[in-house]
Amino acid sequence: MEQALESAFDSQSDKSAIAEAFGKAAKTYDAHAAFQRDVGHRLLQHIPNDLSGKTILDVGCGTGYFSQQLSQRGAKVICLDLSKGMLEAAHQRCGDVGFTYQLGDADSLPLANDSVDMVFSSLALQWCDDLSVPLREMRRVVKQNGLICFSTLLDGSLHELKQVWMKIDSYQHVNDFISCNQVKIALAQSGCANHSLDLPTITVWYDTAFSLMRDLKGIGANHVSGRAQGLTRRKSLIQVEQAYQELRSHQGLLPATYQVCLGVIHL
Repeated sequence: MEQALESAFDSQSDKSAIAEAFGKAAKTYDAHAAFQRDVGHRLLQHIPNDLSGKTILDVGCGTGYFSQQLSQRGAKVICLDLSKGMLEAAHQRCGDVGFTYQLGDADSLPLANDSVDMVFSSLALQWCDDLSVPLREMRRVVKQNGLICFSTLLDGSLHELKQVWMKIDSYQHVNDFISCNQVKIALAQSGCANHSLDLPTITVWYDTAFSLMRDLKGIGANHVSGRAQGLTRRKSLIQVEQAYQELRSHQGLLPATYQVCLGVIHL
C-alpha cells in the first residue's frame, strides 16, 4: 500500500513538472515545433477531410495548431491540455467560436462517456506512464463507430543524443520511450482491437547539437523523468556538441532520429 501511494505521488509530481515545463514553453513552442507539425500533419491524413457536425477532442492540444486544422474541416473542437499556459496559447490562436477549452489529464479525461465523435492526440501520450490508461479513457469518451487517432514516440527516438550523453556522464538526459510491442499490448489491454499502425522513421537535420537541444527546450520537452535538476552545465553542453560532430553527414548536418507511431483506432 505504501509503495502504491509513493508511486502515485511520484507520478503526480512528474505530471506537475511536465505541465510546468510545457507552460514555460507556451510562448516559444511554435517557433521550435517543425517536427511536431510534420507528425501531426501525417496523422491528419488518416482523418476525413469533411468533419462537419463532428465534435473532436484534441488531447494535448498544445498551442492549438491542430485544433485549428480540425476546425477548418468543420469540426467543433474541445481543446484539452495538462498545461494552463498551453491552453491559454490555444485560446489566443483559436478564439471562442467552435472551440471549448479544458484543463485536464489524458489519464483521466474530464468528459462524459460517449460524448465525442473522435479523439485526436499528437505527440502527447508519450508523457503518460502507461499507454493503456489514456487509450482506455479515449475509448470511454468516444461514441460507437467513432475514431481515435494518436501519435507517440517509440524506443530508438533521439538515440544519437542519448549515445552522445552516455559518453559524457552517467545521468539520464533523454527520456525513454516504449517499444512497438508495448503499444500493441496497451491497445489490447484497452480493448482497442480494430486498429492500424503506421511506423515512420523521421530524421530531422541540424547545423549544431545546440540547435537540437534548443528545439527540445523550446517546445517544453526538456523534462526528463527521474533526472535530478541542475545537472546540465555549459561545459557538458560543449562536450555534447563536440561528441556529436562524429555523426555529421556528408552535407555537414547532424541527425536527430525519431521512431514514430501513428495509430488509428476504429470503434
